[in-house]
Amino acid sequence: MTAFAQALDVVFIDPNLSTPALYQQAGIGVEQALRVMRRSPDRMVEFGAARLVSDSVVLDVRISDCPELAAGDRFEIAGEVFVVQGTPQRDRERLVWTVELLPWWPDPHADVTG
Repeated sequence: MTAFAQALDVVFIDPNLSTPALYQQAGIGVEQALRVMRRSPDRMVEFGAARLVSDSVVLDVRISDCPELAAGDRFEIAGEVFVVQGTPQRDRERLVWTVELLPWWPDPHADVTG
């Protein structure tokens, strides 16, 4: 393990910098507890001739915690459920995923009777 990877582990453990989350691959199966770094930057969105400011949710996640992160995977953070939008991006050192999230809404037509 490199010194950078060790330092990154310390950052992700720090409760002032990271937050607990539950990760679920493809929205099915067993949830995995991990820590993430959450950001909510404003994004400029163009709609026709208008430029609008939109909220967003961006996570940094250690690749070692979820090496196969992909679009459609879910995260639950403080009771809110989000789904991964688009392709996650890795940092230069291949230690951290950066991923954009959208709020997840259950399918009202899904059969919940099992």
